[in-house]
Amino acid sequence: MNEPRHEPLDHLALAAVQTRPEDAAVMLHAQPYQSSFILRGESDDVGFLEGFRAGLGFDLPLSPNQAADGGAVTAYWLGPNEWLLLGLAASESLTQALAGTRHAMLENGDGQQIIALSGNRCRDVLAKLCPLDLESPDLVPGRCARSILAGCSVLLVPQTDGGYRIHVARSFADYAWHSLTDAAREYLPK
Repeated sequence: MNEPRHEPLDHLALAAVQTRPEDAAVMLHAQPYQSSFILRGESDDVGFLEGFRAGLGFDLPLSPNQAADGGAVTAYWLGPNEWLLLGLAASESLTQALAGTRHAMLENGDGQQIIALSGNRCRDVLAKLCPLDLESPDLVPGRCARSILAGCSVLLVPQTDGGYRIHVARSFADYAWHSLTDAAREYLPK
């Protein structure tokens, strides 16, 4: 019998935290599950790059910390020859398009939780926990950065609304959530 999907933060009963007014200084939301894959391949292999484009209809980001939005799928550059594909529901078309190229594609499954952090003080909250220069011109929408958040390895993705999507390993989601809520405490309504 199939069990219903359980998100890593379900046990926290987050509905009350997630219904803050839109003008709140800080808002945290646990994002629903999105399928994800890790893709590895040679960024100078024309066949690999053309296969990716044929399979998903857009180009892989080739510059450090870039993201490419293909509509249903977003590709994040994680390192030389490594990308996170988020939202990829089925890899069959991509697998077929990449046939004959040197690549590896691993299903990330439920391995990640995405936490949305927004509000006009979200950068202040993040600065308490993350060593990145959050005002860097390199950390803007359309880009991403791997970093540490309160000791957890994360992928930080700036959003057009000034907020961030924080990708954290499922096993650290609870810890990251509590670290963010503790850091945000001074900005939350009493």
